Amino acid sequence: MSLIGTVLGWILTVFLVVMIVRMVVDWLAVARRGPLWVGRVRALAHAGTEPVVAPVRRLLPPLRAGGLGIDLAFTIVFILVLVLRTVAFNL
Repeated sequence: MSLIGTVLGWILTVFLVVMIVRMVVDWLAVARRGPLWVGRVRALAHAGTEPVVAPVRRLLPPLRAGGLGIDLAFTIVFILVLVLRTVAFNL
């Protein structure tokens, strides 16, 4: 295992955790539940992940089903980060 692969793997792990936090606080925002700090955490999570998700979203807009919107860009980035993380840790 190389040092570069390990460092890259940990960076991707931190990014993955921020994406999971974003997902959870987005669900809380949709449900309109949670304490006041949820809005601040949501803003931080979006600030950290939106530069990566936004270009993918331009290529693949959210899928609408009635009043429900499924962000396929977020899902694609999430899966891609999982794959890249596995590759990085195996370098």
